[in-house]
Amino acid sequence: MTPRPSPLALRPREAAAALGISERKLWSLTQAGDVPHVKLDRVTLYPVAALEDWLARRADKDKEVGE
Repeated sequence: MTPRPSPLALRPREAAAALGISERKLWSLTQAGDVPHVKLDRVTLYPVAALEDWLARRADKDKEVGE
């Protein structure tokens, strides 16, 4: 059996779960342009690599503020 490839992008429900936030919070961040996303017609996708980079940058930023 061939292993299933990791997804390149997540749908909103999957992205919110992966980030540990509500879908409503994710939508708010999306509307504000704070979280990386791609619009394909009426579908909003969240690229996994971009989310990982965004989260790492946010963590670094919060770490600097807390010091």
